[in-house]
Amino acid sequence: MTPIITAQDIQAMVSHWLSTPPNGYLGSDYGADPQSLLQNPMAAGIGDAFIGEMREDVPVLDVMPADAVNVFYVDALPDRLELIVDVAGWQELVS
Repeated sequence: MTPIITAQDIQAMVSHWLSTPPNGYLGSDYGADPQSLLQNPMAAGIGDAFIGEMREDVPVLDVMPADAVNVFYVDALPDRLELIVDVAGWQELVS
């Protein structure tokens, strides 16, 4: 019997990736820098690069449709932006 990767497994993988700093493992560029997205306009295409890095570091995302992984901002009062990572409807707030 082959092990099945569940939605919870994918959520855990993405959460781990988001919480691991870039180059967090010796000899590997695995990890995310979500704070760098907050310093640039989303129109700069950095969100697409971020998703590309996520797909590279978490290979199970490559079998999902292209529109299943999204990154977007939400305004938070009074003067903050919050980054949301959406994977097939599951959302994680990155603060």
